[in-house]
Amino acid sequence: ADGYYEYGMQECVYSTRDYSDMVLLVSYSFNKDVYVQFNSTVDKFVGLTVYGVKQAEYFNKNQAYLQQLKAAVDTYCRPNAQVIDSSVRDKA
Repeated sequence: ADGYYEYGMQECVYSTRDYSDMVLLVSYSFNKDVYVQFNSTVDKFVGLTVYGVKQAEYFNKNQAYLQQLKAAVDTYCRPNAQVIDSSVRDKA
């Protein structure tokens, strides 16, 4: 029960049916506190703690990783949202 807990989470967030406002959020947390986050509308990592600022600087230097995350909106988020939405709408 005692110890430390670190995890990353990816979320695809949208509110329109055409997915034009699709945003990818990637968050890294330590013991339930988010310390750094990527937002595809900003196209970079932002540090939310002292450690997170250092991590954001490190991540933002990795252009290949940033390009992969930027592309994920079109390669991961939209296709999966379309599949999930269509299966839900077809049931209604």
